[in-house]
Amino acid sequence: MNCCVYRTLASVSLIALYAGAVKAATVSPYSKNASFSHHHVHGAQPVTAKGKSDLPDAHTARNIRPTVAQSTAAEEVTVRAALQTATGVTGATAGGGLMPQQKAAKSRSGLTRDFIAKQGPTSNPTTMIASLPGVVTGSGDPLGMSDQQMSLSVRGLTQFELGYTYEGIPAADPLNFFIFTGTTADNENIQSLSLAQGSADISAPLYNAVGGQLSETLRDPARHFGGFVNLAYGSYGLNREFVRVDTGTIGHSGIRSFVSFSYEGADNWRGSGRNTRYHVDAKAVKEWGKGSHSAFVLSYNSPTGYYLQTPSMAQWKALGTKANYASDFHKGGSSYYRFQENQRNSLILGAPTHFRLTDSISVDTTPYYNYFWGYGDGGTTLPTGYSYVGNQNTGPLQVNSQASSIIAAAIDTFHERHGGLNSAIHWKTKHNTLSVGYWYSYYTQQEHSYYAEADGQGRIASMIGDYPIYTAAGLPLSRYNINFVQQTNAIYIHDEFKAFHDRLTIEAGFKEAMVSRMSTQLVPGANYKTTANYAEPLPQFSASFQITPHDQVYINGSTAFRAPSSILTMADYFSTTTGKLAHSRATNLSPEYSIGEEIGYRHYGLVSVSAALFNYNLTNRQLNSTVYLNGVPTTASINAGGQTSRGASLELGLRPWHHFSPYLSGQYLHATIDNNLASGGDLLPTRGKIAVNTPTFSGAIGLAYDNGHMFGNFNLNYIGSQYATFMNDQKIPSYMTANVTLGYRFENYHFLKHPQIQLNLVNLGNNGYLSGASSLVGNAKATRGVYGSTIAAQTPLYYIGGGFAGVVSISSGF
Repeated sequence: MNCCVYRTLASVSLIALYAGAVKAATVSPYSKNASFSHHHVHGAQPVTAKGKSDLPDAHTARNIRPTVAQSTAAEEVTVRAALQTATGVTGATAGGGLMPQQKAAKSRSGLTRDFIAKQGPTSNPTTMIASLPGVVTGSGDPLGMSDQQMSLSVRGLTQFELGYTYEGIPAADPLNFFIFTGTTADNENIQSLSLAQGSADISAPLYNAVGGQLSETLRDPARHFGGFVNLAYGSYGLNREFVRVDTGTIGHSGIRSFVSFSYEGADNWRGSGRNTRYHVDAKAVKEWGKGSHSAFVLSYNSPTGYYLQTPSMAQWKALGTKANYASDFHKGGSSYYRFQENQRNSLILGAPTHFRLTDSISVDTTPYYNYFWGYGDGGTTLPTGYSYVGNQNTGPLQVNSQASSIIAAAIDTFHERHGGLNSAIHWKTKHNTLSVGYWYSYYTQQEHSYYAEADGQGRIASMIGDYPIYTAAGLPLSRYNINFVQQTNAIYIHDEFKAFHDRLTIEAGFKEAMVSRMSTQLVPGANYKTTANYAEPLPQFSASFQITPHDQVYINGSTAFRAPSSILTMADYFSTTTGKLAHSRATNLSPEYSIGEEIGYRHYGLVSVSAALFNYNLTNRQLNSTVYLNGVPTTASINAGGQTSRGASLELGLRPWHHFSPYLSGQYLHATIDNNLASGGDLLPTRGKIAVNTPTFSGAIGLAYDNGHMFGNFNLNYIGSQYATFMNDQKIPSYMTANVTLGYRFENYHFLKHPQIQLNLVNLGNNGYLSGASSLVGNAKATRGVYGSTIAAQTPLYYIGGGFAGVVSISSGF
């Protein structure tokens, strides 16, 4: 009590010195070194424009001095302590890091280091955002290492409709739109994550963000030399090593940087196979003048893994998590797990820069270049006496075996290159900020299929020097050889008007996005060239009013579009055993378009509240579904017509109180299909049916504790049942998942800064569940069509959510 009285008297003296009236002065006993922030009592921790906490890091906290700010009611000082950690945890964000303060006039949630640092070191952003309102995540493995078979939706709209940016760089697959969040930064380097449910920023370099925008920011390099090490071991033979070195400010250049490297390896949680991942992150920053700054960002990723089998409902009920590819070649044949290997390498480069030209004019520009390359395999059986490339019979296969058929791996290789420049100029006056921006991108993809023969031990020929398989005509056996080119031009204008001492904000903007595509298919018999062009107007409007310093209401109306995804959309595929068309290019290439409205309310204080009502109308709803061609999983696009989605979301979080920070989120969603869908020569009677991937209710409960030494997190997620068919005749049952974190931080020891030990228990008490639909179909039961014909049943396939895993990690700064 004496300490608290002393600090309170010190705060009173400071306020008296500045001629202010003290309404509150609070001290948090998190650590010995208190830091100070100026904002209203019971207000949330300030957040910068990039989503980073204004609280100091471990290097600077000890040098912070009290500051005083003038409020609209009276001058106030809040004294708040920052946790001293090497992981970036500050203990300042409501809900244990799940509810940073937001000001945008639209639904937006986020994560700070207070939550991110306490997740398992192998976690990726897709798994970390699972507790945010409207998010439905089904991880393909409990460790989060593989994001190849992971389901994600936001307000019922899938990850393929979610824009994804990394330091302002479009980081998702530019054609399939799979977000692959494991390709960007390691957990230890992610500063913040921000999720806008329903609409993307007008300046974002995206053309698929119908479902909103996930933004990831990388930590800035420290101003002093140092580093961080994290070693982790756990279930399924997991071992992971991470090391990061900060250069500090280099001489008198003003440049500071960091580079990190990590390796991780673990067995598949079900079935055979071992996943590995090599990863490098680097960033350099330079600040100059009055507010100008530039950065260079690099992320390199090289993972190798194995596809897991996606069972039907009947297989799931019969086998459960034992529905796997065979671990022995002689028992499995073409279903041998080694034929399911895949690799997706990536290199992401970017240089986000902000120029402050005058007091009223500034420019933002982000040049970037992404390169993705790799392969995906699938087992198959091939006749040796004849073969087809396209629709031409190319004679017997040139193979080592004399048998009438052989087992082989079908290998899909790809190279994707994506470069672009996103720039904007801003003119700020007393009440207005006018922005004009332009984004250009150029994207190419080369995708070619091959086959490799397996020997008697199940080793594919690429390992023994005979790759690929050739036909008697001297051609490599191939289903397709596709070259794809896309150019994107987008221009936007946006104005922000503020009035009544900045309490009222009105924003209006217009964006014209233009996408030009050309695809060529080089196998005989296929349509050689397919083109598509889109020009979509995208207006936006929003308004917000700050009722009190702690309360805000807002409304918005937004539009978005998404070009059809998948290289399958514009190309014909042929069977290599019959010469018949296995998949024909889409005839309906219309883009998905959405119009959305929201009304919301926020309150920030000791208890923070965020609530919203939303409505969306979509036309040409584009859904991605996995199809298997010669055993290889490939993404196909389905035009699901119109859809109407209405719902409500709620988010509650408590600022740290006696070291505890509870959190709660929930969403109610009612999404229906607006029209009957074509199936063969008839129509399925789907009008009014519940849309796929749309649980009526989803929610999460969290509780965080952190006293500076001992810390822990508990998060429980509930996902309601979801339909996997447009006729609503088969669905995924509801499920719950729970994660627990326990840890302890030690005092500094010699050169070790804030060492800690952390235990993560993932999916506690759950040994596997159906987490999402891999292959969507119209109907799982024979159905009478609108015109009277019988439409045959189809079989949806499902992802299996990860089982239980435990991970122990030891980390320290230096």
